[in-house]
Amino acid sequence: MKKTLLFALALAVISVVGVDAQVPDLEEVRVLAEQGDAIAQYNLGLMSASGRGVPEDDVEAVRWFRLAADQGYAIAQYNLGLMYYNGDGVPEDDVEGVRWFRRAAEQGLAPAQYGLGFMYETGEGVSEDDVEAVRWYRLAADQGYATAQYNLGNRYANGEGVPEDDLLAYMWWNLAAAQGNETAQSKKAQAESRMTRAQIAEAQRLSTEWLEAHPPGGN
Repeated sequence: MKKTLLFALALAVISVVGVDAQVPDLEEVRVLAEQGDAIAQYNLGLMSASGRGVPEDDVEAVRWFRLAADQGYAIAQYNLGLMYYNGDGVPEDDVEGVRWFRRAAEQGLAPAQYGLGFMYETGEGVSEDDVEAVRWYRLAADQGYATAQYNLGNRYANGEGVPEDDLLAYMWWNLAAAQGNETAQSKKAQAESRMTRAQIAEAQRLSTEWLEAHPPGGN
């Protein structure tokens, strides 16, 4: 049975020349998209997928996402991969989903890195590989992507793709919990009930150390 990928379309409408980022002018966006502007193509895809300003139409969303994705636009590649994963506007195809996630992930897009890690964890569209799952989760987690941090904590807790390490599991859950991830908050509380004060203090120190090395907006 297929597992549910725990994320959704990248929903940000990106501003283009002469277009307001929150309420884009449809005709101006369409003109730019038809001229080959990747950002406008992505915006039209997003508007079609969400029914924002135009009738909801997954087939049309896929068409515009693909045009932008073929130009290397990472957010569009990610969204196109998700359309294939869910079978929205195209036949469900996990292999094609993985292909587009990978293209976006290799450009450093955290949601796509998380998605690719998830596909390796579940073996959807690619051979199951715990080490690869950890690698992609870590890349997203190091960008502060909370769901990847939570999943990476699970990997350490279960010794899947990495040596089992309760302190590192707690660290990653703690970081995700601080961003409001409720499942991570629950896992963190459960872990604390099994840990000594010294272990909790060390895991908190590791969390602080990570935050100092990965400031928001830092390189």
